[in-house]
Parts: sequence; C-alpha cells; structure tokens
Amino acid sequence: MSVSSTPTPAPAPGETAPAENDCLAPDARQKPPGPAQSQSRFQVDLVAEAAAAVAENESLSSEASATVPSSDQADPGAPPEYPGTSGEEAKGRFRVVNFADPSGAGSPASPDAAPAEGMQNGDTVMSETSLHSSTGGQHHYHYDTHTNTYYLRTFGHNTIDAVPNIDFYRQTAAPLGEKLIRPTLSELHDELDKEPFEDGFANGDELTPAEEAAAKEAAESKGVVKFGWIKGVLVRCMLNIWGVMLFIRMSWIVGQAGIALSCLIVAMATVVTTITGLSTSAIATNGFVRGGGAYYLISRSLGPEFGGSIGLIFAFANAVAVAMYVVGFAETMVELLAGFDAIMTDETNDIRIIGTITVILLLGISVAGMEWEAKAQIFLLFVLITAIINYFIGTFIPLKSKESSGFFGYDGSIMWENMGPDFRGQTFFSVFAIFFPAATGILAGTNISGDLADPQLAIPRGTLLAILITGIVYLGVAVSTGSCIVRDASRNDTVSSQFTLNCTDASCKFGYDFSACKSEKDGCPAGLHNDFQVMSMVSGFGPIITAGIFSATLSSALASLVSAPKVFQALCKDNIYPGLEMFAKGYGKNNEPLRGYILTFVIALAFILIAELNIIAPIISNFFLASYALINFSVFHASLANSPGWRPSFKYYNMWVSLAGAVLCCVVMFVINWWAALFTNVIVLGLYIYVSYKKPDVNWGSSTQALTYHQALTHTLHLSGVEDHIKNFRPQCLVMTGYPNSRPALLDLVHSFTKNVGLMICGHVRTGCRRPNFKDLATDQSRYQRWLLKNETKAFYTPVFAEDMRQGSQYLLQAAGLGRLKPNTLVLGFKNDWRDGDMMNVETYISMIHDAFDFQYGAVILRLKEGLDVSHIHGQDDVLSSQEKSSGMKDVIVSIDTSKNSDGDSSKLSSKATSLQNSPAIQKDDEDDGKATSQPLLKKDKKNMTVSLNVSDQRLLEASQQFQKKQGKGTVDVWWLFDDGGLTLLIPYLLTNKKRWKDCKIRVFIGGKINRIDHDRRAMATLLSKFRIDFSDITVLGDVNTKPKNEHTAAFEEMIEPYRLKEDDMEQEAAERLKNSEPWRITDNELELYRAKTNRQIRLNELLKEHSDTANLIVMSLPLARKGAVSSALYMAWLEVLSKDLPPILLVRGNHQSVLTFYS
Repeated sequence: MSVSSTPTPAPAPGETAPAENDCLAPDARQKPPGPAQSQSRFQVDLVAEAAAAVAENESLSSEASATVPSSDQADPGAPPEYPGTSGEEAKGRFRVVNFADPSGAGSPASPDAAPAEGMQNGDTVMSETSLHSSTGGQHHYHYDTHTNTYYLRTFGHNTIDAVPNIDFYRQTAAPLGEKLIRPTLSELHDELDKEPFEDGFANGDELTPAEEAAAKEAAESKGVVKFGWIKGVLVRCMLNIWGVMLFIRMSWIVGQAGIALSCLIVAMATVVTTITGLSTSAIATNGFVRGGGAYYLISRSLGPEFGGSIGLIFAFANAVAVAMYVVGFAETMVELLAGFDAIMTDETNDIRIIGTITVILLLGISVAGMEWEAKAQIFLLFVLITAIINYFIGTFIPLKSKESSGFFGYDGSIMWENMGPDFRGQTFFSVFAIFFPAATGILAGTNISGDLADPQLAIPRGTLLAILITGIVYLGVAVSTGSCIVRDASRNDTVSSQFTLNCTDASCKFGYDFSACKSEKDGCPAGLHNDFQVMSMVSGFGPIITAGIFSATLSSALASLVSAPKVFQALCKDNIYPGLEMFAKGYGKNNEPLRGYILTFVIALAFILIAELNIIAPIISNFFLASYALINFSVFHASLANSPGWRPSFKYYNMWVSLAGAVLCCVVMFVINWWAALFTNVIVLGLYIYVSYKKPDVNWGSSTQALTYHQALTHTLHLSGVEDHIKNFRPQCLVMTGYPNSRPALLDLVHSFTKNVGLMICGHVRTGCRRPNFKDLATDQSRYQRWLLKNETKAFYTPVFAEDMRQGSQYLLQAAGLGRLKPNTLVLGFKNDWRDGDMMNVETYISMIHDAFDFQYGAVILRLKEGLDVSHIHGQDDVLSSQEKSSGMKDVIVSIDTSKNSDGDSSKLSSKATSLQNSPAIQKDDEDDGKATSQPLLKKDKKNMTVSLNVSDQRLLEASQQFQKKQGKGTVDVWWLFDDGGLTLLIPYLLTNKKRWKDCKIRVFIGGKINRIDHDRRAMATLLSKFRIDFSDITVLGDVNTKPKNEHTAAFEEMIEPYRLKEDDMEQEAAERLKNSEPWRITDNELELYRAKTNRQIRLNELLKEHSDTANLIVMSLPLARKGAVSSALYMAWLEVLSKDLPPILLVRGNHQSVLTFYS
C-alpha cells in the first residue's frame, strides 16, 4: 500500500482529532494532533545500500539504523539509535519506522537518509526483536524477513506489508526463534487517522499463560542440552525394548511355542508397535512438539480429556515400572549372592535393600542432569550389545561340556524338532502375554521430546529404526536358540550305553538320551523348557550375559525414571488437575523437574519395599497399551475429522491401519490380563469424566473440535434436504436481548423452553455509530458467547450494526441462523417506558412486530411489571472470563443514566459500565471533574464490594432472577383466545416439562358463549387430550365481550390523550402534515373504528386480574393490529392496558401454521 502524497491538513491549535467511534468509546482518550503539512502519516527513512548488504550477509540480524525525524530534512549528525517516543512502539513487538512523532519533537535520524520525495510512500515497517543470545542478550534490530531495500528492489516501493516469514507463525518465543507480529489488515486497510498497532497484539494472538511461561522458559534456557535422534531416541528405545526378557525368557518362549510360533509372537508384537510407531511419527511431525511425550501427543490431538487421563496413568505406569525393573535387577543380584553364599538377611529383605540402594543411585544420575543420564545410557547400551554379540558368538562354538545341558550347536534336526509348539501348562496367548511387555519401550524417546533438538526428525527415525533392529534381534535369538538347544536336557555327562532304535529325539543323534528325565516328577533340569539361564550357558563368556541382564534392567529403570517426571511435569504445566501446579516447576538450564523426580522416587521406593510386583505388572503393561491405543486412535480421529491443520510431514501412515492398531492394542490388553484391562479402562474412563466435568480452560485445536465441526456441517447440510414436519416443529427463537446479561429474565425464560429443544439466538442491534467499529463487534461477539457458555445458557449471541433498530432487526430476521437452524419466533421484551421517550421509538418497536409477521415469524412479548433491563445495575465485568479479569481488569465503575432505559430497545448500549481497559477517563478517579454525564452508582474491586441500590432497582433485580429459581406449586395460565397454530399452547407445555417448572399445572382459558360453556369446555378437553397435553382445568369465559368498567375506560382515554391526532380540530392539510411527520398519532376515525377491540383489551385485563392474579406465569394470545390501519400508539396502548399490573405475562402469536398435531 502506498500513502497519497497529498498532505493531511493539520487541525488548528487546540483542536483535537475526532474520536473514531463516538458511540463505543464516548470517553475515549483524545487523539494527539495530526501530522504537520509537510508530513505524511507514515514516513520512510531509507537505509543505505551498504548497510542493507551487511544485514543480508549476516542473516538479516544486524542492527538497522533508522529513526523518527520531525520534518522532511534529516539530521546528518545523529547517532543511529531509537529513542522511545510515544506512537513508535507497539508493546515491544513492532516498530514503525519514521512514524510521525505525535509530540512534534525532532528525533535523530540516520546519516544516510533518503531524499525527501522518498517519504511519500511512507509505510515501511521494521521489527524489533529481542534475541537474547547466549553471550550477551543485547537487542538486535532488523527488518522483517529482509531489509527495506529488498522491498524497493522487489516491489518498487517501501511498504508496511510484510513478506512471508516463519516468525509470524510462531505461537511463542520458542527455542526456534522469537514470535513477530505481522501488520494487521486494519493497519494496511483503514484510513490513516488511527495509530498503528495501538491494540498491542495486532493479529489477536495473545499468548496464554502457559505459552507465556514457555516463552520465558525458552528465553532463559540458553545452552541447554539437546539430543539428536541416535542418542535421544534410538538408544533409549533399544535399551527399553531389550529388557531382561531377551536373556531370561526368550529361550523359554521358544521352548513353549516353538520357532515358528515364537517368530509369530515376535511378529505380532512388532506389528502392534510398528503401527503405533507410525502413528506416533505422524502426530509428532504435525507441528512443533514440546516436552511431555505421549501425554503431549495425545492431549494436543484428542484434547485435554483423553490427554489428561492418559498422562496421569502413563506417568504413574512409568514410576511403577522403575520399581519393576529395579526389583528385576535386585533379584538377579540376590541369585548371584546366593551362589556365593553371601545373603545378608533373607531373600526378600535383600531384594528390598539392594533395590533401595539402586534406585537412590539412579535418582542421583537423573538429578545430575540429562547429559549424565545420556552418558549412562550409552554405557549401558554398549554393555547390552556386547552381551548380545557374546551370545551369538557362543552359538557358533559348541563345546563338549555344554552338550549335557542341551546345547549341540546349529543342527537341522534340532531346528526341525523345535519348529512346532510344545505347550506345557501354557497357551499361545498366555505365552504372548508374557512376551509382549518386552515390546512396550517404544515411547522411551518420545517421552523426552522436550530434550530433543529436532523432535519431528528424531522421533520417527529413532523409534522406527529401534523397532526394526530390536525385532530382528528378537527373531534372531528365537531362531538361534531353537536351532542349537534342545527342549529338555538332564545335565548327565554319561552317554547312554544301550542305544536303541526307540530313541527319536534330536539329542539321540549326538549320543544323548534325555527321555528318562522327562518322565521324572520334577522334569529335566536343563534345556529350553527348564533353564532360564540357557543364554548364559551358550554364550562365549557367561558373566557378560549377567552384565547384559544388569544393563537391560538398569537402563529400562533409568529411562522410566526420566520419563515419568517429564510427562508429569508437562501435565502439571497445563493445569489439567488443580493442585498439582507445584510439580510443574523446573530447575536449571534444562528445566529439570526435580520435584517430579522426588515423587517418582517415592512411588518407586514404595513398590520396591512391597517386593511383590506380580499383581501390579499386568496393570502397568495395560497402562502402556492404553497409551498406544489412544495414539493410534488419535491418528484415525484426526484423519477422519479431515481438518486442514492435519498435515503430517511423515506420510507413511493410514487412518484405517491406525484404527486397526488401536483395536489390536485393546485386544492385547484383554489377552494379557482381562481384569487388568477392565481396571485400566475404568481408571481411564473415570479420569476422562473428571476432566470433562472440570472443563480446563485450554484450546489446543484438537481433532475432537475438528470432528465436531465436520459432523455439525454434515448434519446441517443433511438437515437442509429434509422437509419440515409438524411433529418435529421446535420454537427457534430470535431473542432481542441486547447484551445477553442486560435482560436476564427474558434470557432465562426463553432458555427454559428452548434448552435441548430448539435454537436460541440472542440478537443485539447496535445503532448510533457514526463509524462502526467492526473489530469491537467481533470481540464482543466472542466475549458474550463465552459468557453464555460459562452461564450454561445454550444460545448464540449475534450482534449487528445498523442505522436504526428496525433495520437491524430486519437484518437479523433475514440472516440469523444457518440452513434449517433458523429462527421462527421473534421474542421481545415489553417496552415499559414507551410513554417517557421519543414516540418514534414506539413506531420502530411496533414495526419490528409487523416485520416479524411479514417474515412469517411468530411473535412473543414478555412483560414484568418491574421491568426487564438491569443493565444500569449490573457491571459489564461479569461477562469477562477469569483470564480477561486477571490480565487487565482491576476495578469497574458502573454508572446509571438519569433517564430510564427502554426494556425493548436493544439498540442502546445496555450497560453504562466502563472498564479500565477502554476508558481512560476513569483511570484517575480524582480527575473526573464531573465530565461524565452519569453518576457513579456501584463500585467493585477485588478486595471489597460496595452496593447502593434504591428500592425500585432492588425489586427489579429480584424480579430479573425469578426464572432462575425452581417454581413452586402453582399454575401456568394459558389464555388461548385465538388459534395461532398452537404456539400459545406449545410453549407452556415445553416449559412445564422442565425441572424448574414441573410442579406447575396448566390451566386453560378460552372464550365462548354463555349458553355453550359446557360444550366448549368438552371440545377443548377433547382437543387437548388428542394433543396429549396435560391440564388441570379449563375455564370458558362467557363474558369477554361485556363492557369494561367506566373507570378503566376513562383511564385508557386519559392514557392515549397525548397521542391523538385530533384531526377534527384542525384543518385537513395541517392534520395530514402532522400525521406524516408523526405517523404514530391516533386518528379519531381509527379510535372509533376499533372501539370494540379497545374495550376487549380493557375487559381482558379485568378478567386476567380476576382469574390469574396468583399465577406463576400467564401465556396469552397476542392481539393483532392490521398493518397501516392501526397506529403504533394505539397498538402499544392496547398491549399496555391488556398486560398491566399482572404477574409475568407472555403474549404469544404464532405464524398461523400448525405446530401441533394429533396424528402419529
């Protein structure tokens, strides 16, 4: 955009620029004087080409020199610095180069200033970013993406419009760089009498407290230890997957299941983990990944409900897994000590002692920092790989001394004999259940996602490669053990002397007959079935296998000890569970969760001291599997939602494969242990319900939101293709509430019969604005929608700007809603103050009712004798969320206007409350000097609350809350005088179905003739029974047309006297002129023509007071006035006299289309 070179005329001395929006900010701070004749709104100060070249060569991070001159002439001797003048900065985020100085004071400029004519295109912007380097942390100034000479070369002129830049898309000042704010559409599009960036965060991306904490953390943690994909993911996953199972259970599994089924078991486990690995990779590459591992991935994908429940049990599972692995290590140590007869006390207590010492040492390594922990893991991996290599070398070196234990080296006959299964007390699935926990270490790398240099690269590469390598090794061990070791051996060194042809075992070929020990009660002592230490016996050097067992247990324990606090810390940072915030704090440059380490240590130590982990082990395996199932389901769910934001850079996934993976994980849970699976599901469901109930204030753009939108859109479109049917009619109300909290009685009553039944839209027409501020309108829309949700009101808030109230209501009547979800009933508050204000407001009010009927809407009017509008009592601070309160709201002054507010006119600002955020006049209470036109009535602050209400306001406040309470035993009186299609009867039926109104009985009143009262009552009872609507009584009014009392008629005449035209008392031309200028006036002819109808309204009021004076609510047919024939003043007088001095009354008129039917 380029600014016109025509100079803006400066206002005369003492003048101020007019307020931009005189209706939304009446007390707004006055604008500073405009720029002088020689200045344009934005001015450009070009940087020298040489400086630009240096900036580009230094990756666009060198300091640029430009400042704010007070005139077109630059000062050649000024230093290249930025003085902090007002109007230049936008809360430390942006700097506008050479923005006209409001104070008119000169500022030093660059010595290499551009010629004066270059300043006509004055909208160049330069960003100020605080890139705190690890050395100095000084400020660097650089142009967004490029220097301004780049813009000149590319576009031919300087421009505030920024080119694409990654820093515009950051959420926080994350480790990758600092967030910049691009110019907003308003700054590029609006007229140049608005301060650019005056709203601070120009694009509305205010940071949440969690993001601000992350930004602060990122700024402070320079020089942190970050791991690549090998050290960070591959090593950890391999160590966790290669557990003790590899050395002490794999040979037994081969003995039970045989080579073929053992390979199938390994393949099945690998399929599950591979699918989960692919799903993990897909989620991890769909955007920047922070710390929190599995919890972070699930919560950001499926939302806080699933994420919070899985995060807690996943962290707990890891903490208990520490105890499991340490006890496994301690048991091996105790076995070694027993071999040397070095038992300290007894076996159980020795496990506790060794386990406690071990977990303390592991805690020390973890607390020392991730760098030390990573070094320990590298060492343990080296030991583990050495042990595996040692085993495979041993399989190629058959020794005579090992033959009696069943090891004969690779042989085809042994392999063939071991190919099939030989289950002894086990089944395929029980053996699979024993093996599968060995494959549950695939998230070890993901769990430290916050400590990875590039999680999006490291997690897919490291996890999938670890699954591949470990799967191959497991298969290799299964095949090798089955090919060189027999299932049973006696450890008897003597060769059978009497060889017979009956010996069919593979060992017979080598001169051994182990059939004798098979028949013994205790069985054979050696072989695949009987000796868990077979791999140690086969290996080249036995103690290395023992070292490998130690390495496997300790590395898994160490990985779990690190994972649990990291996941738990991320969970606590998000504040999903109140009361756990203390564990979110991190220490040191790596933000180590020391408190989490201590908690994990305590949990692990508790389970170590129990020393009985056989019961807890299957539950832990199920906890891990539940995490895997949800990761897989997350990918399926995100793909199903078809959100444009789901764009993983890892493409090797499929939504249906992920769903199959989730189902497989659930099946495996029940295969491992059915009661543990049920227990896990109950725990997850319980936590899910808790988090759903607490509704944490977070918005992560989860796939749940995306799918909800997708389903809503699909169903709305589908609904549009279905014809309406009477049975499915629902009152869908457009309620003219103004601000939703300004007329609570109207909101509550309509919500009572639309909740979970029909649509409710809170319409708000805002008028009187010379220049509407649509940005404020959008802000209010989101703010009040949050207020409705917070107050559990199922409604939508829809504000519009319009020239007048009627035009705005026409906009809403035509455009509100979507497809079939459109309003069909207009609901208004009765205009109690119609006689006090401008009668043109009454003309507008009545015209809105006529418009509703023109658009085939039903019309409903609610009247309370105390009134409806409480906006002059309630402060607008209660519509703000807690976040908004904490960010800027300190106190609120609520003002009451001296004139009465209209209950029906929602065009007025329904609250005179002004917050500190938008009223500079109230920022200094002592300096008000009576400039405000209204009197302070009520003041609130955080420490105290003082309230001063007069009697009428007190009654109004009490009346406005009457529909929020449970209605006691009473009646809802339905005066169904005219058949409008049944809406007058349907609304009270829906109302009495609700909990608050269920104790109220429906009484029906109808008009009739005195000589047919019984007949009319029976006819109505028959109709109501066919409609299946319960009623307690039917009253037929035979005296509706009786003449009203004289005093009531006289009171009516007195009321309308000021509004009569009295054309008989003036010339015809003058009367026509007056009627044209004041169309609401009542003509004598009209009054005489509708005398009978007027008397009926007065008479009905007498009957209402007689029969329904104690009703909880009156629902009555709204009288119609023919458009163009009945003046608005007369119609308003009818409504006034009909409904005055009564309990709450609802005047209802449907659109005369049937809304009730007795057909099935």
